[in-house]
Amino acid sequence: MTNSRPEVSLVVPCHDEAANLSTLYGRVRAVMDESGKSWEMVCINDGSKDDTLERLLTLHEKDPRIVVIDLSRNFGKEAALTAGLDYARGECAIPLDADLQDPPELIPVLLAKWQEGYEVVNAVRLSRDGESWAKRASAHVFYRILNRISEVAIPEDTGDFRLLSRPVLEAIKMLPERRRFMKGLFAWVGFRTTQVYYRREPRNAGNTKWNYRRLLNLAVEGITSFSQVPLRLAAHLGLMVSILAFLYAIYMVIGTLVY
Repeated sequence: MTNSRPEVSLVVPCHDEAANLSTLYGRVRAVMDESGKSWEMVCINDGSKDDTLERLLTLHEKDPRIVVIDLSRNFGKEAALTAGLDYARGECAIPLDADLQDPPELIPVLLAKWQEGYEVVNAVRLSRDGESWAKRASAHVFYRILNRISEVAIPEDTGDFRLLSRPVLEAIKMLPERRRFMKGLFAWVGFRTTQVYYRREPRNAGNTKWNYRRLLNLAVEGITSFSQVPLRLAAHLGLMVSILAFLYAIYMVIGTLVY
């Protein structure tokens, strides 16, 4: 790999995605080579138990533009994405799912908006093919609730798939949060933003690694990170308990003195 900075960094968290990597690379290479822009694809192996790491290393040997980051264990997608964005050297970065639900063929549309002067280009889902009704409904409810109580407007129907300019990346790097809800941080830093629309495809291969426990943990992280409502509720509840305890103590003292 040359030391010159590429124009575009694709950032791909990978957890047990061995079955998708060959197709992902082929589609990304076709799109990016046709775009005429220099690029790298930063792939983060997030503690995979299958052949993900071996296949990534094989791709790197074949094409040095494939950069491999190997985490010591499974830290979760938010941490893996953070590691990839911290490494990304491009003038812009595009997080991309390894399962190909976010089509690489949309990348030129994101780049076109960037060249118009936008710093953030969100990819908004018109549909979520391949996902269960329960998952779609829970995501709908979560984002509606979050935006009602959050101090930051977080785009609905928008995942990690988006374009982030170099100034945005540098701003995100400066944030001190260790446990991160990346979709919220992308919105929080501001910058000139626009959106494009697409239909999300089913997984190319394999099964989703997200279960309802992980989704619930992510939802809690999002709500506690971007809203003071939980803190206020806890404070009010603590105050109520203290008042009740104080009144009960007075009752006990009076009862002791009288009887």
